[in-house]
Amino acid sequence: MAIYYVNKQAQSNGDHEVHKSGCSYMPSDENRKYLGDFPSCHGAVREAKKYYPQSNGCYYCANECHTT
Repeated sequence: MAIYYVNKQAQSNGDHEVHKSGCSYMPSDENRKYLGDFPSCHGAVREAKKYYPQSNGCYYCANECHTT
């Protein structure tokens, strides 16, 4: 299990990135929303989509959930 967060600020393409705790690209405290503990990024991205329908896994820490 790992702790996941979603960036509250969208990227230029509209995506809100999902990050695993410890990621070097983790947004600042005020710009991230706690999603919970998940066994993989797939569950975390599903949870993020409840808040931000256009959510995506971080290329660096959740690559298996990253779409281009």
